[in-house]
Amino acid sequence: MRRFHRRAWFVVALTAATVLATPSFGASPHRRGSRAKPRHAVARERPVAATRGGLPNVQAAGALVLDENGRQLYAKNPDKERPIASISKLAATLAAVEHGIELDGLSTINKSDIEVAKGGAHSRLLDGMTLSNRDLLHAALMGSDNRAIPALGRSVRLTPAQLTTAMNNKVRALGLRNTRFHEPTGLSTGNVSTPREVIAMLKAVMANPVLAPITRRAEYDAHPVGKPPIHYNNTNHPAARGNVQVMGGKTGYNDDARYCLVVATRIEGRPYYMAFLGDDGKMTRFGDVARVADWITSHPLKLPPPGPKTAPGTPAPSEPIAAAPEPLPVGVAAPEPEVDGAAPEPAPASAAVSTAAGAQATASVATP
Repeated sequence: MRRFHRRAWFVVALTAATVLATPSFGASPHRRGSRAKPRHAVARERPVAATRGGLPNVQAAGALVLDENGRQLYAKNPDKERPIASISKLAATLAAVEHGIELDGLSTINKSDIEVAKGGAHSRLLDGMTLSNRDLLHAALMGSDNRAIPALGRSVRLTPAQLTTAMNNKVRALGLRNTRFHEPTGLSTGNVSTPREVIAMLKAVMANPVLAPITRRAEYDAHPVGKPPIHYNNTNHPAARGNVQVMGGKTGYNDDARYCLVVATRIEGRPYYMAFLGDDGKMTRFGDVARVADWITSHPLKLPPPGPKTAPGTPAPSEPIAAAPEPLPVGVAAPEPEVDGAAPEPAPASAAVSTAAGAQATASVATP
């Protein structure tokens, strides 16, 4: 009997040692049997100086700030084409609405919608889920859900290819010569525009009585048939702060476009339109809004003199239009000279707009 017990304990001990020595022990079931996919490197976000040379220290590769009369307050490569990711959804929803969408009509997410959105961010619109077209518009513009776009196209009898054609026709009708789309969601890096023209797209959306309230809403509950509500927070909402009221906007991201934002704001009672394309941090685009807003409020006499409105697509200088640089305000550290395009060294907290630290999500997807 003792010999039997010794053998039993030996077998148990040997089994436990084998399990513990297995590489996949304790690993996530999703990682067993396969290597983890390499992740795209994303620059770590950090505080930056609020101003540079007397102007807002915008970090985006392309940027434009216009007042309500179309006067250019700040520009940085405003007419250079860049990928715009999910900002494409502005044109997609415009095309769907202008094709006579029935807001209270119902659409069901199907496998073709999932295929069109393949490779994009996680969606909460599941296969077989039925929602109103009104809910789908909110999911597309507020939650930037890729599956909502082909479903909206189908609701007005447009295939994804036909919806893409309608989007291109719409931007041509708006006079936007540097904007074009290869597909309707923003997943393609062939969906390109410029800071100037994404502002024109946003203005067209804000002029639409159906879409305008959606882009400025902070929260919304969609109600799938027979399912619990889906709560959406608007992806453009982080642009709002003490001196910035968000009147509408759209975010975008993919590995090539980087983090993008086009937004209509109200600062000290006056409307301003801002576009930031190619930011290297998820929160940096909102930091750009804050830096511009603080510069506007602290330099009210430096705004350009009144002039004619800028027509969409009209070329403009790629450098900021503003008064000659003056000494930085008290408490703002002078930035170090740039080397090979590097950003200036961080300034004290009182003079910087801090952006969230840490690495950002890195999957190559079209997301907020």
